Amino acid sequence: MQKACSPSSMNSLRTAMRASCGGPSLTRSVSDIAITRTGKPIIRTQGGRSSLGGHTVTVFGATGFLGRYIVNRLARKGCTVIVPFREEMAKRHLKVAGDLGRVIFMEYDLRNTQSLEESVRHSDVVYNLVGRMYPTKNFDLEDVHVEGTERIADAVAKYDCDRFIQVSSYNASLDSPSEFFRTKARGEQVARSIFPETTIVRPAPLFGFEDRLLHRLAGVTNVLTSNHMQERYWPVHAIDVGEALERMLYDDNTASETYELFGPKNYSTAEIAELVDKEIGKHRRHINLPKKILKPAAKLLNQALWWPVLSADEIEREFIDQTIDPRAKTFKDLSIEPAELSSLTFHYLQGYRSSSFYDLPPATEREKREEKKFLHVLDSQ
Repeated sequence: MQKACSPSSMNSLRTAMRASCGGPSLTRSVSDIAITRTGKPIIRTQGGRSSLGGHTVTVFGATGFLGRYIVNRLARKGCTVIVPFREEMAKRHLKVAGDLGRVIFMEYDLRNTQSLEESVRHSDVVYNLVGRMYPTKNFDLEDVHVEGTERIADAVAKYDCDRFIQVSSYNASLDSPSEFFRTKARGEQVARSIFPETTIVRPAPLFGFEDRLLHRLAGVTNVLTSNHMQERYWPVHAIDVGEALERMLYDDNTASETYELFGPKNYSTAEIAELVDKEIGKHRRHINLPKKILKPAAKLLNQALWWPVLSADEIEREFIDQTIDPRAKTFKDLSIEPAELSSLTFHYLQGYRSSSFYDLPPATEREKREEKKFLHVLDSQ
């Protein structure tokens, strides 16, 4: 009887056949090897979705609005991305951001030091995107922005990670009348005191598919406001901020730096609301109430309801214009040209249109066509 081949001998035979037939070479060139800031060698190879990025990255707050953009960029470059999460249903959309096995989920609690350390112990780079726009019964702004940042920075320092990138907020200041801005500033101080090479990122108000800017103004529930929507800022595209965060990973010169990421044009909330109304073909009414009435009412409403509503601190922020730190670096230092809001409103707000004119071109295109009509008349004269 003929003796069957063992699995090990079959594998050896396949390897020999590949070698004799001129199979793919397993050698790597010098360009595939990179050295991190702390001297750790990593291997990077290009291969589309199956690339090898070499880095192991932990992204706290990845289940939020901005988190999905940085996770997607890192995972599709072949980085192993660790996503700490609290709610099972909040993280499932991130599974397909990279190739099989590139996105790893770990359940954590911001008050549980052990779970934080387990999330960063194998990582080269750690992003902290954890933030809260309003207080809840379980976490107030101090718990999230200061104490949570302190625990994460302690874990990063304990396991000597190469990089720590702390995403803060525009207008972060210890003297701000807004608790949100004050706690963000204290979080920056805590991060730098524990891990001096921390990179601080201060994005302006973000707009995109899941934002709380364009969609809030286009919705029917955004009725009450204060200060006549005169707060001014430079809205920035979430995709541009995601690209900036990715470039910071590969550029060690960004360590210990502070970045102010903002868009190319300054708007007031009222001006953006006007753009939104033009794009959706509807007029959203806003009722302006005095600050001394709306702020305590918003505080009581936020405490009574269990879903996100207007908070007292959000009313306070409506009276604070965005200021840019002249010492901070910007998109220009990362060789990124940020997108302008008015060129993307159609892309994000088409779903709010009536079915009667859903397929009409963007408002900017309609305005250009109207201008051409008048230019034609003037030329004929």
